[in-house]
Amino acid sequence: MSLQPPTDYIDKDGFRANVGIVLTHGSGEVFLGGRVGGRGWQFPQGGVNRGERVEDALYRELKEEIGLSAGDVEMLGSTEGWLRYRLPRQYVRDRCIGQKQRWFLLKLVGDESKLRFDLTSQPEFERWRWTDYWTPVREVVYFKRRVYVRALESLGKYIFPDGLPPHPEWWQEITASKKAHSA
Repeated sequence: MSLQPPTDYIDKDGFRANVGIVLTHGSGEVFLGGRVGGRGWQFPQGGVNRGERVEDALYRELKEEIGLSAGDVEMLGSTEGWLRYRLPRQYVRDRCIGQKQRWFLLKLVGDESKLRFDLTSQPEFERWRWTDYWTPVREVVYFKRRVYVRALESLGKYIFPDGLPPHPEWWQEITASKKAHSA
């Protein structure tokens, strides 16, 4: 009996199921990973395999992308449903037109020295840094910005119970850019 490799789950509308991970260390700053080859910055994320529970995909991706196990983090919250984004036409492959993501907010309770990027043959990240809460919106590739805003707005209540931090000065520029790209 041969084992089939896991396959991503793509729904009937063409959106690939995915988990997104916002990792904090408790001060309101968040982990931002530098993609291999200098291809920008983003949160850890990855596909949900067909038949895999979303929470299982979360912990698998956490281990694969940044080397942490469930014992290294505390689950603070998640988005209630899927947040979607469409891929620009040049990135559409086969029948996948975008991603639908469940986002999770995790607090690092283990030591940050456990962060590793070499656990897979094709690492996603080669560097990382802690950033203020809103910086990832500016740093991520333009077509993911809207979903980052929605994820951070939804998850922020778990670490900022008295209200989200104010938007930075550059926020209007990003908001205008989002509207231009989505038109």
